[in-house]
Amino acid sequence: MANLNTADFLALFLKKNNITHAFGIIGAGNAQIFDSIFRLGYTKIICVHHEQAAIMSAISYYRVSKKIAPVFLTTGAGSSNGVTGVVSAWMDSIPVLVISGNENSKFTNEKNKLRIWGVQGYDSTYMVKKITKFSYRIMSPNILTDTLKKSLKLISSGRPGPVWLDIPMNIQSAIVDKKSFVQNNKIPVESKQINKQCLSVKDGIKITLSELSKSKKPLLYLGHGIRLANADKDILSLLKNLKIPFLLSWQASDLVDNRSPYYFGKAGVYGQRSSNFIIQNCDLLLCIGTRLAIPQIGYNHNDFARNAKIISVDIDVKELTKFGNRINHKILSDAGEYIRLLQSSIKNTRIKIPHFASWLEYCNTVKSKYNLIEDKTHDDIKDKQKTYINSYRFMDKLVKYLNDDEIIVTDMGTALLSGHQILRLNGNQRLITSTGLGEMGYGLPGAIGAAIASKKPVMCLNCDGGMMLNLQELQTIKHHKLPIKLFIFNNDGYLMIKHTQKSLFNSRYTAINAETGVTCPDFGKISTAFDFKNYKIHNWKDFDKYLPVIKKSNEPLICEIFMHPDQPFLPKLAAIRNKDGTISSPKLEELSPLIDEHIRVD
Repeated sequence: MANLNTADFLALFLKKNNITHAFGIIGAGNAQIFDSIFRLGYTKIICVHHEQAAIMSAISYYRVSKKIAPVFLTTGAGSSNGVTGVVSAWMDSIPVLVISGNENSKFTNEKNKLRIWGVQGYDSTYMVKKITKFSYRIMSPNILTDTLKKSLKLISSGRPGPVWLDIPMNIQSAIVDKKSFVQNNKIPVESKQINKQCLSVKDGIKITLSELSKSKKPLLYLGHGIRLANADKDILSLLKNLKIPFLLSWQASDLVDNRSPYYFGKAGVYGQRSSNFIIQNCDLLLCIGTRLAIPQIGYNHNDFARNAKIISVDIDVKELTKFGNRINHKILSDAGEYIRLLQSSIKNTRIKIPHFASWLEYCNTVKSKYNLIEDKTHDDIKDKQKTYINSYRFMDKLVKYLNDDEIIVTDMGTALLSGHQILRLNGNQRLITSTGLGEMGYGLPGAIGAAIASKKPVMCLNCDGGMMLNLQELQTIKHHKLPIKLFIFNNDGYLMIKHTQKSLFNSRYTAINAETGVTCPDFGKISTAFDFKNYKIHNWKDFDKYLPVIKKSNEPLICEIFMHPDQPFLPKLAAIRNKDGTISSPKLEELSPLIDEHIRVD
């Protein structure tokens, strides 16, 4: 152990904690770290071509494996490029450990008020302070091990999220004495939050059972917090006992087998019509591990499930209290702890949950009345004797070509909206997306992280606009020979923004397609450049011809789907411009296109 430097100890720490993979890009500011890790030969660093892609890959890696993959950034633009990924991890509560390099420690102290520290340096830890659980600059080798140990614990405790550690170049290469390591007392300890407005988990269980016994039309709303709490299996046992209808948030789309007789879809602004009717008609809504984001509940929270009592279970006080009294019972708890205690209470006290036969019958009636694929809404569009593929119908037909353990990663726009709206998953399949930040460009690096973690083929649903944000990562896929099947929905630019401009600016288009200043390349030529196999689907004959071939492939490939440049995303909660110029949103059950016969909402 003699003559080891700080970076060597970092590499050993990764090995001791069984961290097999990391992501990053080398630079002068972190070259010592790369050298130490490569020499030790335990942790494999996946070298990407943009720092934001490194963090997005690490996010997806964790979501598939539930293991931490650190991200190594260099100083200057190397660290600033990573900020988008950090915000994404922060919003979706994903544990990510970011380790950045910086200039010599003589520049990186709080007394330095200059804009530029040394050559490229700046105060990166201060910059990310509000989008991380903890950001800290290691100015002495003595605190390295303790800081790393506590950081690994911190990122996964409470509400998970990223931690950013900065190590100046000279600290990385400093020779250290193992005996000199000391504790870092500046790292915050995750303490249990207390709030007078919130119930403890034990009191919350009593309230839950009481409200369930009085309810006629109860509904569960399950979110990604359940998976973050490692309660994937626990929720299945609870659902088996409760036997009441449930919805899934977009982040939790893959949590439970969608073929369950108690599953009734995903509600929201781009939700399923039947799901929105059901949530607006329930009299008790039990939300577990979901923050009830605007895309889920609409823009007026007072109108959401307006005739229901709402019980919300969340680990974050701020999320529980953000809607004030609209949440009737706020239970401050880890989703897993709550689920297990509720399950135990039902068993041990032999409490009988009422049967809700009439409510289930209603839910099934609504579900059968409003199919996922609506004939008029999701018809293929003909234009100038040419028929375009409708993305919703494509997703519907794609389901039968999914492997039983398929991992699907989506980008934004068409891939996100039609994918989450239509895909039906079996509980073993995964559907991974950035839903908090919703950043274009997530698809490719997200698929890379999933493929590295799973060591098996991954399906990436992307779009022509989103592809351009991280196009360079095609080379990362090619270099590592990752079996990623990349579907690109080609719609001439930024389709979601087209619809926004159509709705708000009377179709006055700006900066969204070839005619207004935005073009995308020929992805067939891109495929050739990166040595990918390429398929093009213009019609359903092409679909039937190529999908069986694509399903069998274990090589990187690109498949383009040509859809109408103005295909609508429906149904959706369409914003309305009023005569006075203000914008308002209709009620959650009033999705466009409006239907002639409405299900009554009491």
